Amino acid sequence: MENLITLFKSIEAAKVISPGIDYSDYVPLNLSVTNPELNQHKLETAQDYEIFIQNHLDKNKGKIAFGGYIETRNLYQRSTVFKNTNSDERNIHIGLDLWMNESATIHAALDGSIHSFQNNTALGDYGPTIILSHEIEGIKFHTLYGHLSEACLIGKKVGDIVKKGERIATLGLPPINGDYAPHLHFQIIIDMEGKVGDYPGVCSEKTLPFYKSNCPDPNILLKIVK
Repeated sequence: MENLITLFKSIEAAKVISPGIDYSDYVPLNLSVTNPELNQHKLETAQDYEIFIQNHLDKNKGKIAFGGYIETRNLYQRSTVFKNTNSDERNIHIGLDLWMNESATIHAALDGSIHSFQNNTALGDYGPTIILSHEIEGIKFHTLYGHLSEACLIGKKVGDIVKKGERIATLGLPPINGDYAPHLHFQIIIDMEGKVGDYPGVCSEKTLPFYKSNCPDPNILLKIVK
């Protein structure tokens, strides 16, 4: 992992959503259990979050809200994908979210190829998802793009070559996107563990050490915050 982080630090920043928007128009967003502001609002539906996030963007004069890596959240409790009687609760987010309540294009972070794609349709899941494979200087890894539109899966084939900055999708809307306020879930994955079209984007406290190692901070690649 250290070699991968060193590699990312040497690569020019990649924009994965609406690349015409400057990073100066990005504002941080804290959706963790430590944010007391969340308790002041009734946040149950995708629309509730859309309003909350838009107010946050307006208040901070931003166009895209970002954050969430290794953030413990309550927003997954409505879904049995994350909370059920058969397994430990998963509530720690291991990707980076980019929230934008407008039509947005999604772009490949780096040169690569399509590893897999599918529509993960469960409530609270990714909805339409694309995973790319990359290899740079002999180091192999993957990037995952979740909460996309259904149309972006049409016509794609495993192995298709993509170039850095190439448009690969558009942002999905609720309920197709897992029933969330519109946002891109972007994640770096070193070992896909044999999974296809899907990979955990939220983990439990027990499994966090593994996922922190297998899914490094996406900001190292995107360089939103230096």
